[in-house]
Amino acid sequence: MTSPRVEIDLGKIQENARCLVRRLAARGISVTGVTKAVCGHPDVAMAMLDGGVVGLADARVSNVIRMRAAGIACSISMIRAPLVNEKNDVILSCDASYNTEIDTILKLGAAAKDQGAVHDIILMVEMGDLREGIMAENLNEFASRVVATQGVAFKGIAANFACLGNVAPTPGDMAMLSRLADQVESECGPCVALVSGGGSANLAWALGKGATGRINNLRLGEAILLGIDPVSGQPINGLHTDAFALFAEVIEARPKPSSISMRPSVPKQGQLELVSDGGQGNRAVLAIGEQDTNASGLCLPSGFGLIGATSDHTVVDTAHITLPVGSEMKMGLSYSALMRAMSAPDVAKSVHGKQSLKGIALDREPHRVLTLV
Repeated sequence: MTSPRVEIDLGKIQENARCLVRRLAARGISVTGVTKAVCGHPDVAMAMLDGGVVGLADARVSNVIRMRAAGIACSISMIRAPLVNEKNDVILSCDASYNTEIDTILKLGAAAKDQGAVHDIILMVEMGDLREGIMAENLNEFASRVVATQGVAFKGIAANFACLGNVAPTPGDMAMLSRLADQVESECGPCVALVSGGGSANLAWALGKGATGRINNLRLGEAILLGIDPVSGQPINGLHTDAFALFAEVIEARPKPSSISMRPSVPKQGQLELVSDGGQGNRAVLAIGEQDTNASGLCLPSGFGLIGATSDHTVVDTAHITLPVGSEMKMGLSYSALMRAMSAPDVAKSVHGKQSLKGIALDREPHRVLTLV
């Protein structure tokens, strides 16, 4: 088979989505499946939808266009603030977008009017992650301006946690977000249909025993795809952690010293030789590098260790095992390693358990989509 490649088990992704959807539904919380780590791969998106997510979200309009071209017509949101020069594409392919700048929202409204559409706006609120978000004291003013803007409809508010900073939300944070929804409605009327409390880092809170308040949605990517809590790095009970695997070919395998230096073997003649400065171990060089994935985010087979990686090579300590040249090593991936591998053009993607498009993805009028050339 082609190497390097990512093998994708759609059944495990579907089961992860179904498990999380079921558990969160009991708490009054819906799930939006986030596809940005897989570059909007249509088969992965379908697995999420078949698992019961209410819609999809991505950070790149090109990924959304890819899903639309594959026939996926469910609600899709842009979870990164749209680029102004992509406003027409966003209106054409996305039902909603998450925003923090009023000038961008005004331009989206104008583009939507030109297309005879109405585009939903979710306002991102700064809750301590310090990435993107409107300060809480300015939220009412922003919401009022969105409500007054033609071409868009104010749909709700949202927050991020453990994205830029690795800090999980507290029950107090979630209670504050609920209060902010009430505050906006006291100013603008009953207009906050969606209160999206964050992503996979919120699962420990969302599946706990405390009150959920007005939080009625989570945006889940890492938990569905990898079954991992992004804050603790630990597996989530009941979920598959091996839906993705990376395979790379061994292109060199031999014992080598742990460190070496070049020294004269016959000083007067200037002949040089490599001299070991320590013990020896078996090493394998893999035909994959930092251009293809995040090597530090690879989960190697038991007993093996990462020595280092360059742009095109990854060097692995294989302990007492000598791997045949031409064989493959199977590795697990962290979220960052998965994201880079899925976007790398030289890493093939092999899908297992592919199903035809089901009604859940085609329950809306087909979107007009742009074709990327």
